[in-house]
Amino acid sequence: MTGNSPERTILLVVHAGRSDATEVARRVAKVLADNGIGLRFLSAEAVDRGPVQLSPHDIQALGAEIEVVDADERAAEGCELVLVLGGDGTFLRAAELARNVEIPVLGVNLGKIGFLAEAEAEAIDQVLDHIVRRDYRVEERMTLDVSVRVGGEVVDRGWALNEASLEKGPRLGVLGVVLEVDGRPVSSFGCDGVLVSTPTGSTAYAFSAGGPVLWPDLEAIIVVPNNAHALFARPMVTSPDAAIAIEIEASGHDALVFCDGRREMVLPAGGRLEVTRCGTPLKWVRLDSAPFTDRLVRKFRLPVTGWRGP
Repeated sequence: MTGNSPERTILLVVHAGRSDATEVARRVAKVLADNGIGLRFLSAEAVDRGPVQLSPHDIQALGAEIEVVDADERAAEGCELVLVLGGDGTFLRAAELARNVEIPVLGVNLGKIGFLAEAEAEAIDQVLDHIVRRDYRVEERMTLDVSVRVGGEVVDRGWALNEASLEKGPRLGVLGVVLEVDGRPVSSFGCDGVLVSTPTGSTAYAFSAGGPVLWPDLEAIIVVPNNAHALFARPMVTSPDAAIAIEIEASGHDALVFCDGRREMVLPAGGRLEVTRCGTPLKWVRLDSAPFTDRLVRKFRLPVTGWRGP
């Protein structure tokens, strides 16, 4: 850390594999420094990686207050917010650092779709102006508790912002499952897997698997069978307080569980995946009041030709 500790600190999480991240990150560092706001940087990203040439020395040369920290559960502690420069994968990585310490996350898209981002890279000056003036609001997004239970005992546990994805192992046959909601069986079927998603995740993997799009201010849990071999195996939307469980056949093979496509758990044959609403939501920075409908149309480039309005 250089100089006295600033009253305000921002944790910067950057997609270190993108060359365009360098210019944007340097702009962030300069504007924050000019306004007396400290910058915290992850040590894993504070070295040259691929085309990105961004190091603590680069930022210090701009006069920024910089603190290099490990990418662990305390990385965001004490920060005002986490600023993400990257795509949805980078945002999800930042969410891992921010959720437990209840620090809000603000995404700036450097990727392709960037559905989780609040702004595009070309609007970085406007984003920084909002940060400097504290002109933003914080919403809460629902998350999921994800548990693996074997023989009545929880053997692994995780959480998800987008979805928990139960998947068969590579090069293995159909996965036999029984779906349960609130302690009652719903249906048994063979499949490639089952997704349990939040409304935030409804535009991610669950959408690709044929699930519905849910507006993020709607609280619910979505269950989407993936390539199911059954007539009734259709996407379902349950209460946000529902207890979802998926049991896999004891005579079958082990399966894998992925939380947001990042954190992996093994579900042994005969085991049980349990998913419920988590008591710790993710705090999410919003810069304007633009409706979700506009974001949906813009990100997916949906045709609206012929719309006349009310």
